[in-house]
Amino acid sequence: MKVMGIRRLVEVMVLLGITRGMAAAEGLTVSGVLDSSITAGAGTGEVPDFFYGVEEYANLRVQGKLREGLSFYSAFNLIAAAGISALGLERLSAPGLNAASQNYAATIELERLFFRLNREYLDIDGGLLRIAAGYGQVFGPSDFLNPKNPLQPDARPRAVLGGTLAAYPADSFKVQVFAAAPKNPFVLDGGGFLGGILGEKHGDRASLQALYTYEAPEEASLWGIHRGGFSLKADLHVGFVADVLYTYKPQEDFGFSGLSASAGLDYSFLEGQWYVLAEYLYNGSASATSVQSGNATGFSGEQFLYGAIQYRVNDYTSLTLACLSALSDGSFAPLLSGEHELIQGFTLSMSAQVPLDRDVFFKDGNLGELGPNNAQERFLFRFKTRLRF
Repeated sequence: MKVMGIRRLVEVMVLLGITRGMAAAEGLTVSGVLDSSITAGAGTGEVPDFFYGVEEYANLRVQGKLREGLSFYSAFNLIAAAGISALGLERLSAPGLNAASQNYAATIELERLFFRLNREYLDIDGGLLRIAAGYGQVFGPSDFLNPKNPLQPDARPRAVLGGTLAAYPADSFKVQVFAAAPKNPFVLDGGGFLGGILGEKHGDRASLQALYTYEAPEEASLWGIHRGGFSLKADLHVGFVADVLYTYKPQEDFGFSGLSASAGLDYSFLEGQWYVLAEYLYNGSASATSVQSGNATGFSGEQFLYGAIQYRVNDYTSLTLACLSALSDGSFAPLLSGEHELIQGFTLSMSAQVPLDRDVFFKDGNLGELGPNNAQERFLFRFKTRLRF
């Protein structure tokens, strides 16, 4: 295992050397972030009463303009971790996970790899990329290809292997067609292949987006899956956003189980010193935001509410209190965080989260979806430094 770790370290050094050489030779732009984090908490269930985690994470992005209107984009993650932070590496591909030493696990993950062709009225993207949809800030039902996680608002959305073609037939109007490979990359007959079309219109105070997708049949859905909906955002002194997506399987009846709908408000006041945000989600059991439909960050309950208030102490320091609540069972997960920019490009942040449900207060056996039993933690603290370059 140690030999494998040394070989992986050499591969990383070679990759960084090649990237730096390409940037110097071809005029590519290299940027990214370096996060150093320490995690500690009190667990429950299979997690120890006390746990810790240490992680060093770098996201490196390379961008280059090859010819007129043609660009290249890539991004990859370098991760070294120990403790509970190392367990998160198991979701990544096994070949990339190697024990490089006796006290950490390490991996390399390809995050983005695509080209972009820009013309006056036409854009074409293809490769490993994000296909974004909807205006939802917290839940984002329309953005089901890159699902959000309200409990991890800083997480970068996952990419999909696919492509988009966007046309601009009129000012402030966009039509985009897109396609994505099946969720299971080893499918040979195309089952699960997804295609769709998106229309978007921007006005002076509001924007509207309409979406339709079709997912090819596979064993679990013999007639395929249809998804359709709309998203709206408006600036009416108070920011307003709505995002609605309905999932329909022809072998099943119409019903609210396929509906995922969110709506929210946000507002800044006192010259931007205070900021508040609230967003509600209705989550049907077979909808795009449901864990039952295969969304890894989805929910089991039916109704959720997210609220946050941020106070900017000055241009360098802010404090935020946020809370995700499951209205169906009374569980909630408050999060208190603070951030301070020590020097330009270097930020310190701390956060503390306490999952709660009715059983915590009354010991009545009512275990909520967001409570400590499901979260497998009673308390979570994280300290992180972020360097941007």
